Amino acid sequence: MSIDLGSLEAHLATRSYVEGYTPSQADVHVYKAISSSPGDSYPNVTRWYTHINSYAAEHGSLPGSSTAGEAFFTAVAASAAEDDDEVDLFGDDDEEEDAEAERVKAERVAAYHAKKANKPKTIAKSVVTMDVKPWDDETDMKALEEAVRSIEQDGLVWGASKLVAIGYGIRKLQITLVVEDEKVSTDELQEKVQEFDDYVQSTDIAAMQSMFLFPVFELFLIWFV
Repeated sequence: MSIDLGSLEAHLATRSYVEGYTPSQADVHVYKAISSSPGDSYPNVTRWYTHINSYAAEHGSLPGSSTAGEAFFTAVAASAAEDDDEVDLFGDDDEEEDAEAERVKAERVAAYHAKKANKPKTIAKSVVTMDVKPWDDETDMKALEEAVRSIEQDGLVWGASKLVAIGYGIRKLQITLVVEDEKVSTDELQEKVQEFDDYVQSTDIAAMQSMFLFPVFELFLIWFV
């Protein structure tokens, strides 16, 4: 029996062990069937092989059975069953081609998983314009804005603001903010703002635009809008 290194490489691209989350007899069973470290052609197998090698003194005491490791063994036909006079002129070439194909396949699988693991997660964000209306023209708008900006939350960045006249000497606070959609609910944020009921009569979302931003563009939006 021999080990199918291509299958083992693909398996270990997303796992640390042959079975489970700790070294087991399944790892030992496969480890003993590999004569030496496979090298750069199978980076994940090499990483695993080096790690399991450190448990060499504990092979007998590791938990589990070797059953899970059987999936990576391939049967080798017994040459004694063949006719000694029959010569396969192409067998060696086929085996070499199969081995090369497995190696290329394993390298592609490993490269795919590495690329997928290193790909940064895209964070969905929205630029929001919120209107905060005071009770009357005697409301301290500076204190109102300070109260609004005192709200701190992961995924929330306050931006530029201005006072907009709405009639009878009353001005509302119009403030821009950037939120991470998964972390911040605008409805809940409005409720928090409206808790400052000494200053705030009501709030409205005047505008909201979803976008995917790099930090430099985010700063441009919140400070220069």
